[in-house]
Amino acid sequence: MNSHYNIIIVAGGVGTRMQSQLPKQFIEVKGKPIIIHTIEKFLEFDEFINIIVSVHKDYIADANFMFAEHFPNKKIQIVVGGDSRFQSVKNGLNCLTNPHDIVGIHDAARPFVSISTIKNCFETASKKGNAIPVIHVSESLRLVTNGINKSVSRDDYKIVQTPQCFLVSTIQKAFKQSFSPFFTDDASVLESIDEPIYLVEGNPENIKITSPSDLKYANIYLS
Repeated sequence: MNSHYNIIIVAGGVGTRMQSQLPKQFIEVKGKPIIIHTIEKFLEFDEFINIIVSVHKDYIADANFMFAEHFPNKKIQIVVGGDSRFQSVKNGLNCLTNPHDIVGIHDAARPFVSISTIKNCFETASKKGNAIPVIHVSESLRLVTNGINKSVSRDDYKIVQTPQCFLVSTIQKAFKQSFSPFFTDDASVLESIDEPIYLVEGNPENIKITSPSDLKYANIYLS
């Protein structure tokens, strides 16, 4: 399959958990906003990748300014983020016109995704139609149901990351559905139209920066 690669960076959040004025994806770490570190990873993987960023309407001017400063020679398309992640992704998907392309969907606040994870996801999706990066659970788990808890095998569970990559035609079809609270990520949207999901190995450093302690980790990791 000779497909072109696209990436939708979801940056629609407004930073409530971070207790900061600025959404987490725009906070600077080692001299650059987190979202810039994230975009750089995808350009390192494929300098011609088509980049679409879904941004909350209040921060479109900031995003335009940042992208012009850090990527003066790169056309980055900005779409307005919706009220939910689902709507933000849908708005990004609406920009894609080639049904045979592969699109990745990635959280703006995951700047530590490795090139090998990105490559793994896009190449597997090109062959199988989708690819979701996961890592193993290292902690013990307990299942709590109606106040009763019991031990469960961590081998039966995986931690899900992004980029989640898909054939454009299939993921666009999945996103034609109405939103459901069961849609916790893009794979769950696809799964709901009875598509099998293919898992690939992610990288443990690929955390989503959501709290002040994650920000400390980011500063340490980048130095």
